[in-house]
Amino acid sequence: QVQLVESGGGWVQPGGSLRLACTASGFSFLNQTMRWYRQAPGKERELVAAIGAGSTLTGTMDFHEGRFAISRDDAKNTVYLQMNNLKPEDTATYYCQTGLGSNAHWGQGTQVTVSS
Repeated sequence: QVQLVESGGGWVQPGGSLRLACTASGFSFLNQTMRWYRQAPGKERELVAAIGAGSTLTGTMDFHEGRFAISRDDAKNTVYLQMNNLKPEDTATYYCQTGLGSNAHWGQGTQVTVSS
C-alpha cells in the first residue's frame, strides 16, 4: 500500500523559510519521480516542483523565482521542499505526489500559512 506522509508545514512570517518533508512507503521510492503540488483556497491545484529518480532531473515552476528547491534522500525514502523568502501568496496546502494517471498517489497535505 502506497503511503505518502507530509510534514513540516506551519505558520511563518513573510520572508521566512520552511522545509517540507514527504516520507514514502509501499513502493520502490528510488525509482520514482516525486512531485510537490499546492492548492490555495479557491484555486486549482498546481505543480510546484518535481525530482526524477536519482535526482537526475529536477525542476521548479518559474513563479517560485528561485525561492524553492526540491531534493530527495533515497536512503530515507523522503523528498523535501525547501522554501525560502516565503510570501503570503505561498499560503496553501502542499501535497506530495507520485505516479501518473490511475497510478497516481497523493499524500494528505500539509498546510503552509504565510502572514504577519
